[in-house]
Amino acid sequence: MPKGPRGEKRPADAIGRAVMIAKIATGEIEEEREELASAAAQLGRKGGRARAEKMSPERRQEIARKAAAKRWAEKK
Repeated sequence: MPKGPRGEKRPADAIGRAVMIAKIATGEIEEEREELASAAAQLGRKGGRARAEKMSPERRQEIARKAAAKRWAEKK
């Protein structure tokens, strides 16, 4: 079986892929992709926390003000 962009196994033909999707929908097999996504999400959270800890409170406040200004800015 060929591998997808995230390393998951996929059938090469359209009919095989359709059968695989039907099996996932009925619960016969489980999709592997969820595990890969959650591992990546956990790494991202760790990186964000580490970045925030390294920043000074003034810098974090500056970034927050800039983000709030963008969010509340009038759309043209």
